[in-house]
Amino acid sequence: MYRTGTANLPLHGGKAPSWLTGRMRKIAKEIASIIIEEQGTDKFIARLSDPYWFQALGCVLAYDWHSSGVTTVVTGILKGALSAEEHGVAVCGGKGKTSRKTPSDIEVGGEKFGFSQETIDDLT
Repeated sequence: MYRTGTANLPLHGGKAPSWLTGRMRKIAKEIASIIIEEQGTDKFIARLSDPYWFQALGCVLAYDWHSSGVTTVVTGILKGALSAEEHGVAVCGGKGKTSRKTPSDIEVGGEKFGFSQETIDDLT
């Protein structure tokens, strides 16, 4: 059973250093691979949707800033660490300029998963 609720996280500017994000990607790929192999993609996505679990994942990945930046940084890390072919998950969108590529990310991901054009359009 998952808990739900809210957490107040301050907004911090800047970006995570590249030496850290490289390490985070490696760890995230392994954690996701194990969860997906042991419990399946649906369980992994359910875990990601739990704000407490997601915040904890950020800390486990060594991004221990207690801020709203955890959402964009960890999501970006997952986007770089996961592949539709290997993990059965596609992460779309991103922070800043990357966010403008979300429609094309959805198109590419939808095609990889064999979604109908109608479904892709609905998601976009």
